[in-house]
Amino acid sequence: MNFYSNGKLLLTGEYVVLDGAKALAIPTSYGQEMQVITHNLPQIQWKSLNEKNEVWFDCILSTVDFEIKKVDFSLNHKNEIQQLVNNLKAIFQEIRNLKSDFLTDKKGVNIVTKLNFPRNWGLGSSSTLINNLANWADVNPYLLLKNTFGGSGYDIACAQYKNPIVYQLINDKSLVMEVDFNPSFKNQLFFIHLNKKQNSRDGIEMYKKNKNNLKIEIEEISTLTEQILTSSDIQIFEKLLHLHEQIIGKISNQKPIQNLYFNDYFGQIKSLGAWGGDFILATGNENTPDYFIKKGFQTILPFEQMRLKIYP
Repeated sequence: MNFYSNGKLLLTGEYVVLDGAKALAIPTSYGQEMQVITHNLPQIQWKSLNEKNEVWFDCILSTVDFEIKKVDFSLNHKNEIQQLVNNLKAIFQEIRNLKSDFLTDKKGVNIVTKLNFPRNWGLGSSSTLINNLANWADVNPYLLLKNTFGGSGYDIACAQYKNPIVYQLINDKSLVMEVDFNPSFKNQLFFIHLNKKQNSRDGIEMYKKNKNNLKIEIEEISTLTEQILTSSDIQIFEKLLHLHEQIIGKISNQKPIQNLYFNDYFGQIKSLGAWGGDFILATGNENTPDYFIKKGFQTILPFEQMRLKIYP
């Protein structure tokens, strides 16, 4: 059996999507595939491949209690591998909590996962894994995410949908609306990777510590999401991005990334997801790549290369 899930980028509503704000997100052309083959041993033989087809994680778990029987610590930093092992065990235990007969027939599986993007890009190595495993095990992926990694669930929606989405949590229920986000100025939009991976869970915890009553801000961000979605003018789009940065910066007690590192940039920059890592969105022109390369940032993807392309 083969499974595939799209990666994700949250364009608006970061942090406050957790508290009911409307958020605009796009499924990406990058994602993760998973192959599952049944065998007759009561164990899960697991291998994870990176975008270069190199094995970066290899372990064996028992199907009885999901205890680790073998793990290859030579493939990566020991602490990281141990965390991965713990996460994987927790995911399988939660799947069995949701579906009591999961892998109880004394048979086992070989599972091979493969990312088609570098792990440090932050496009959803966890959410694509959760969605693939949930599809295979036939459990609710939103619930599996909530009970393991946590988060709003927008990334699960991106894993499943082919169009951009507006995502909102209402009374702990995920509302997903497919939208047409294909701006006329798309050739002036770029995604730049900041050369470091930001842990979304750390960002969420920081946000929770700083947040107060956010009713007004949540309404403002929801309105901005709708305006950004329908904007047909690049200058208005830039003003909306700037206003969004100011609001989220105030809520999260952080300085916008443009103020910190790119105050001489000629376009508008917006952080995406958990501030401080992964990708940023920049408006610009043919000079944009040179600007960021000179700043030491080599990964610059045009909008068209990043989005899951299903229309011209």
